[in-house]
Amino acid sequence: MAEDRRGDAGDDRSAGDPVADAFADGPAFVPYLAVGDPDYESSLAYVEALAEGGADVIELGLPFSEPIAEGPTIQNAVARALEAGMTPTRFFEFVEELDVDVPLVCMTYYNLIYQYGNEQGPRPFVEKAASAGISGFVVPDLPAEEAGPLREACDEFGLHLISIVAPTTDEGRLEKLVEVSSGYVYVQARLGVTGASSSVSDRTGESLARLSDVDLPKAVGFGISSGEQAATIVEAGADGIIVGSALVDIVAEGHEGGEPTEAVADRLEATARELKRGALDGYGRRTPAPEGTSD
Repeated sequence: MAEDRRGDAGDDRSAGDPVADAFADGPAFVPYLAVGDPDYESSLAYVEALAEGGADVIELGLPFSEPIAEGPTIQNAVARALEAGMTPTRFFEFVEELDVDVPLVCMTYYNLIYQYGNEQGPRPFVEKAASAGISGFVVPDLPAEEAGPLREACDEFGLHLISIVAPTTDEGRLEKLVEVSSGYVYVQARLGVTGASSSVSDRTGESLARLSDVDLPKAVGFGISSGEQAATIVEAGADGIIVGSALVDIVAEGHEGGEPTEAVADRLEATARELKRGALDGYGRRTPAPEGTSD
């Protein structure tokens, strides 16, 4: 497999890297919310509630008008955020205003990155993201074969580029994804688009086994909605869990039901605590390695 890129950047991300630190002492909880959903101020409170609830990394969705990798839950969140006026400029203001002490990853689509600023190409966006406090990117529509310019910009400014690996990713494509990846690998637990699920895929263990030689943490997402599911995923070998739709559902329910922002934030914090606790429980369930071997 390709080498780990964590030490490639000029600022030596391998030393004091907040993303690496998030996975250093057990399973990481990585929640996602669409920034600006349902409005700017509420969204600030909701993201900060997730940090209070135990998030180790937070994925911040920068809304794009054609979110092709998302299911209806997140598509609706994106629509609410766009209707409320979220833009890349407002996104960076949001990141700068956040009062959290965990690394932040921007999840968005390549067109927004490429078109930002006065010159085409990803460098202006990456430079601005780095100055605002972003630690990395997830870009669902960027093929590994076309990721070179974004990878170079991330290396220049010390940011991570996190790739998504699906159950159907073939070995050749997997090799290319790993070559351009740093921070962690987003392991897609099942096929399809994002969305909460009542069960977790039995292909998770198989997907993780395929990545056993990759020297990066593996965070599993797509469909996790409960502490028990989080435990099952981590017990299967995941280094972290990524949860989006189950949290976005809480935001949507609060918005539609006219709940106060504080009440919705409390529910998000409580759910975050349940998911983090589940991940830790799953870590405790793992079968210890036999004496004389390393895990």
